[in-house]
Amino acid sequence: MAWISLRIEAHDNTAESLSDALMALGALSASIEDANAETADEQPIFGEPGDPPPGIWQQNIVSALFNDDIDVARVMSDLASETGLHNLAYSVEAVAEQDWVRATQSQFDPIRIRDDLWIVPTWHDAPNPQALNIILDPGLAFGTGSHPTTHLCLAWLADHVRPGLSVLDYGCGSGILAIAARKLGAGRVIGTDIDTQAIEASHYNAAQNQVEAAFYLPDQLAPNQLREEPADLVVANILSSALSVLAPALAAACKPGGSIALSGILREQAERVSAIYAEWFEMNEPVFLESWVLLTGRRKCAS
Repeated sequence: MAWISLRIEAHDNTAESLSDALMALGALSASIEDANAETADEQPIFGEPGDPPPGIWQQNIVSALFNDDIDVARVMSDLASETGLHNLAYSVEAVAEQDWVRATQSQFDPIRIRDDLWIVPTWHDAPNPQALNIILDPGLAFGTGSHPTTHLCLAWLADHVRPGLSVLDYGCGSGILAIAARKLGAGRVIGTDIDTQAIEASHYNAAQNQVEAAFYLPDQLAPNQLREEPADLVVANILSSALSVLAPALAAACKPGGSIALSGILREQAERVSAIYAEWFEMNEPVFLESWVLLTGRRKCAS
């Protein structure tokens, strides 16, 4: 069987109603994506601990999957009647039949971070059994090790984690950085994310790797917990716009003399973000991988 993918442009105040209506009209699945994903206009969704959920993007693509015998014109007409939204811009794409499990698995081989650090899906044997191997399958949350920003952060952790050091993974996604920190010998490790699925994925992945780490939604953290229990190492792999806004909070979450690693930053954004963090940190030279940047620094001690 083949399928039809129907992709509809939507604003933030219409995306959810369109998604719900498409499901009611027989869609096999429906999802909402950032229309500007992987562009300079990509919009972050983030918040500080205690803030209310931030919602969805301003410009969206609502993507719905139908059987290939669907009458797209009829769906769009019924959708307009159901929602009151007319003249919606949309596109249609045929999706060929295939073994989705095997197709997905074939895209994810073990990922070498260093000779002694690998990310290994559950369906593969570890290329180097003596290495530190993080068992991780692709899932709903960001962070499989394949993206350059995750790679940069993992390599930094491998160089900086020492036995007993505390680590904060801000925007933990799949939990990969927190899990790596624990496997590298860190003591107290906390991960936080605004996405419920990210917290669920992080708990699952930690169990898969037989490590203990605490993962929280922001409102599950005690007020001022990150400020009152600052970490030796803080790592945040999120968008540069979020990093810019969260600089005071991340600085407060890092001990004086502690270290920070920031990624999710494009080359052209590095100087601006580094300048913001220089208020609190002695910043190091950036590290580049493809078009992405890792910024690191040491927390200034109070004078």
